[in-house]
Amino acid sequence: MQPLIDAIRKGNAVLFVGAGVSMSVGAPSWSQLISHIATLVDYDPDIFRGLGDHLTLAEYYQLSAGKLGKLRSWMDVEWHSEERRAAVANSDLHRLLVTLPFPLVYTTNYDRYLEWSCENHKVPYAKITNVGDMVHPNAGKMQIVKFHGDFEDDASLVLTESSYFERMTFEWPLDIKLRADILGKTILFVGYSLADINIRYMLYRLHKLWKESAHADIRPSSYVFLTRPNPVQEHVLKSRDIVPIISDSDDPTIGVKNFLESIHSQLR
Repeated sequence: MQPLIDAIRKGNAVLFVGAGVSMSVGAPSWSQLISHIATLVDYDPDIFRGLGDHLTLAEYYQLSAGKLGKLRSWMDVEWHSEERRAAVANSDLHRLLVTLPFPLVYTTNYDRYLEWSCENHKVPYAKITNVGDMVHPNAGKMQIVKFHGDFEDDASLVLTESSYFERMTFEWPLDIKLRADILGKTILFVGYSLADINIRYMLYRLHKLWKESAHADIRPSSYVFLTRPNPVQEHVLKSRDIVPIISDSDDPTIGVKNFLESIHSQLR
């Protein structure tokens, strides 16, 4: 893991934060979100969940309602209650994440937990959700790139099947920024099961780019923290030059916390 520590120390690493981190402070799971969508479209939640994956079901809601506004409002309120704010304020996991010296943090989460944690721990940050956010000077600030959107901008949300398919063209402004940001950098994924097809596709594209270049031998290593062993996933990750790091705890939150604490201690 020493190459990862060296890259973080040099400011040459990019952090990706997934849903597992938000769920550690009580954010609803995808299953809970789908159950709520079911109530909005007059379906029994157990029946509705069996009618498609979460992308298709969210697409059905948008087609039925005409827009995501009502669902987005519920998500915003549910994700950002006073209870959640208190949980983030007391979260060692979020503190450890935002106080690591990552100049770039990408997240596929819609919530404001990373921003709240930066404010709690006096870490200067700039939130980037769309191309307009890129024109402001961000020197000396941690960039938090909301790769799948933010509740303040309905159009930015990547939630439905159509929005995912659009993003898989990898031609949106944030996609172009991502390609520029990660090329030649070490990447660390935390809070992911790598079930997100956009992320897997991005890693595949990155691997292919390096493999077909004349400089594959100097490609920086990338890492993904896994909360439990998964020999199939580990084998596929290694085939794309991504190093899996396996949790030392059965509790996902404790495992990630221990991992981040070990990084902090090695950076001192």
